[in-house]
Amino acid sequence: MIYSRGDGGTLGVGLITEVFHDDADGASLREHLREARDRGADLAVLPELPLNGWAPATRTARDEDAEPVDGPRQRTMASAAAEVGIALLGGAIVVDPKTGERHNTALLYGATGTCLARYRKVHLPEEEGYWETSHYVPGDAGPKVVAGFPLRLGLQICSDVNRPQGFQLLAAQRCEVVLAPRATPPGTYERWRMVLRANAVMSGAYLISVNRPRPEGGASIGGPSLAISPTGDVLAEVTDPIEVVTLDRRVVAAAATEYPGYLPRFPEIYARAWAETEENG
Repeated sequence: MIYSRGDGGTLGVGLITEVFHDDADGASLREHLREARDRGADLAVLPELPLNGWAPATRTARDEDAEPVDGPRQRTMASAAAEVGIALLGGAIVVDPKTGERHNTALLYGATGTCLARYRKVHLPEEEGYWETSHYVPGDAGPKVVAGFPLRLGLQICSDVNRPQGFQLLAAQRCEVVLAPRATPPGTYERWRMVLRANAVMSGAYLISVNRPRPEGGASIGGPSLAISPTGDVLAEVTDPIEVVTLDRRVVAAAATEYPGYLPRFPEIYARAWAETEENG
């Protein structure tokens, strides 16, 4: 079982605007997941790196911030999803077993705790409070759509939304919901809000973006979590720890018939243009 409920055309999504790095036994995480489930969520979405403290607040990378594939933070998320019976989008700093490199990795678990998808953050900032290139390296693969849910899901992470390529790739794969956990400052929230709405319209997909809730380690973090429809309408804009929205495939289908949804994508033109750009330096 990948998801716990749903009628084949709708998906209940819980936005969990909270982090759990001080939740040693996972009890608080499970409590939040149960409430989201009881309020109608089939899938819960956590913020960026939800079981870590915000390590990029400083340039110092520590061994304990990262873990191997299926490490302790990942096991905590998997077991919480299975115990509660809800799908879960979380994340961790995961060490590549072949290269030893660290990646900021989004992790999608089914309602039985099975890891269904992993996505490595590509676009990494390096600035005050967000010294991310000091902690992990960029991902090396584009996003893929995850099937098996009532709606087709895709993954992005935080700064990835400020470059349109990931959304374009997901849209070309008929993605219906993009999950984009983040850690962003309140001072730039309006810009993030604008970009997220534009990406939803451009891709013709729902967009769910859950933020870390408060400052950590001197880094300015905070501001609302968002649920946005394919039309760009904001369905939820919340700082409450738990909010649940219902997504409907019919809304995605309607967006595909309206402007700009019906415009062809011409991937071969842009692939050729990118290749020419690289050749010309």
